[in-house]
Amino acid sequence: MTSRARATTPSYDALLLLSFGGPEGPEDVIPFLENVTRGRNIPRERLKEVGEHYYLFGGVSPINQLCRDLKAAIVADFAAHGVDLPVYWGNRNWTPYLADTVRQMKADGIQRAAAFVTSAYSGYSTNDQYLADIARARDEIPDAPEIDKLPVYSDRPGFVEPFVDATKDALSRLPEDARLVFTAHSVPLSQPNRDLYADELETAARTVAQKAAPGTPWELVYQSRSGPPTQPWLEPQITDHLERLHGEGVRAVAVVPIGFVSDHMEVKYDLDVEAAERAAELGVAFARAATPGADPRFAALPRHLLTEAR
Repeated sequence: MTSRARATTPSYDALLLLSFGGPEGPEDVIPFLENVTRGRNIPRERLKEVGEHYYLFGGVSPINQLCRDLKAAIVADFAAHGVDLPVYWGNRNWTPYLADTVRQMKADGIQRAAAFVTSAYSGYSTNDQYLADIARARDEIPDAPEIDKLPVYSDRPGFVEPFVDATKDALSRLPEDARLVFTAHSVPLSQPNRDLYADELETAARTVAQKAAPGTPWELVYQSRSGPPTQPWLEPQITDHLERLHGEGVRAVAVVPIGFVSDHMEVKYDLDVEAAERAAELGVAFARAATPGADPRFAALPRHLLTEAR
C-alpha cells in the first residue's frame, strides 16, 4: 500500500512562492487597496483612510521586499540541499501578479509546480482564497502548469521555532512579570472555516508559549479588523485587550504576531504604531516579537513540505 502511494505521489518541476502583495510607492497605494477590496463596495474615503497607514511608511509596504528576501533564502536552502528546482514568485494583489508569474512559468516549460503560500493557517482568507486565486490564474492561461498548494504549516518546527526564539527575545526586554499576548488577523464570525483558523492559532500560540516561557500567562487576541461595526468579528482586539490588562495591573506585555509570517504592514502599523502607542498611553511596557521572515528554518519549510509531497 505504501509503495502504491509513493508511485502516485506527484513530482514537481518548480516552486511557486505565493503572497499577498503590497504597494511599492505612494502612487500604488489606492490602486492596491482597490485590488484588495474589489467587489466589497468599500467607500473610497475608507480606502484613503487606510492608505494613510502606508503613507506613514513612504507608501511602501514591507511585504514585497520580505518576499524577495524569503525567495532568496529558499533558493539558498535548495542549493545547499541539492534541490534542483526554480523558484517563482507571484502575488494576489500587486506585482508580480500571480497570473503573470504563471504565464512565465508556462513559457519556461514548467508543467507542475508546488505553491508555498505566505500564510500558515487553514481558513477562508488564509487558505481557501489562495486556492481560488491559483484556479483563476490558471483559467486565464491556456495549458497552464498544474499548481498544487502545499499544506498549511502552523504546527511545523520551521514556523514555530523562530517564534519561540523571538518570544524569548521580546520577554528579555521586559520585566519578569510580563504577560504574553499572541495576535492574529481577525476575520468575520460568518467566514467559512473560521473555527479551524481559530483552533490552529490557539494551538500554535500554546506551543510557542510552552516552549518559550513555561508558566507565563498568555492570551490569543486579534487585530486589523476592517468590516462594519455591526458585523461580528473574532475578538478581543489588541488595543481593547491592552486596556483590560492595564486594568488588571499588568505592567508589561510581549506581543507575538503568531498569525503572520513576516513583518508586513499589518504588523508594522497595527502593532508597532497603534498597539505600541496605546500601551504607552496606558503606561504598559511593550515589546513586539519578530516574525519568521527569511529565517533559515522558515526558508527550509518548502523543502521539507516538498519532500513529503514527493
